[in-house]
Amino acid sequence: MAQLLRVQNFNVSSDGIGAGEDQSVDRPFGHVHPEQLFAWAGATASWPMRTDPGGSRGLDDYFTRDYPRNIGAEIMGRNKFGPQRGPWQDHEWCGWWGDEPPFRTPVFVMTHHKRPSFTLSDTTFHFVEGDPATVLEQAREAAQGKDVRLGGGVSTIRQFLDAGLVDTMHVAVSPVELGSGLRLWESPDELLDRFHLDVVPSPSGVTHHLFWRK
Repeated sequence: MAQLLRVQNFNVSSDGIGAGEDQSVDRPFGHVHPEQLFAWAGATASWPMRTDPGGSRGLDDYFTRDYPRNIGAEIMGRNKFGPQRGPWQDHEWCGWWGDEPPFRTPVFVMTHHKRPSFTLSDTTFHFVEGDPATVLEQAREAAQGKDVRLGGGVSTIRQFLDAGLVDTMHVAVSPVELGSGLRLWESPDELLDRFHLDVVPSPSGVTHHLFWRK
């Protein structure tokens, strides 16, 4: 069975924006408040950071629960890993996620500035330079037959889309307009030359867009 490159549970606004401007340590998504895009997932019973019982079931919970299924490695851009730009000033920054990152697989961080790999809990971060096809080849080898998740952010997903490497993509569109920021698309119709698309509304108000390669 072929190893797929999958985008899962990626979140954008109704005007296609997946992250804000002016990212910083205190604001991973820049001027965009995460609740504006991620509230649907945080309300589900399967949300991994849930500390109290309860949570919604149904369609949104299915997508939250499906996130780790058959994933053997993740690729992300440097801006998803952290707010630093240019050469690493120090190696103390180990990502936004604390001592137990949620990935539980090898993670390949795309960057022009190398730094040594390190492991937190059951996640090992590798810092790699190369075009999308080269990085995907490394991730597939590490995934040992399982699929590879393309975690974002927006610019990284666009790179892999432009290279024709994405096999399936799930984008949750929240009913909020953000006006400015990093835009995944002007309209999802832009991708219909390459992908089939099903659009499934959820009672939470988000609309799930499911793409698969033609």
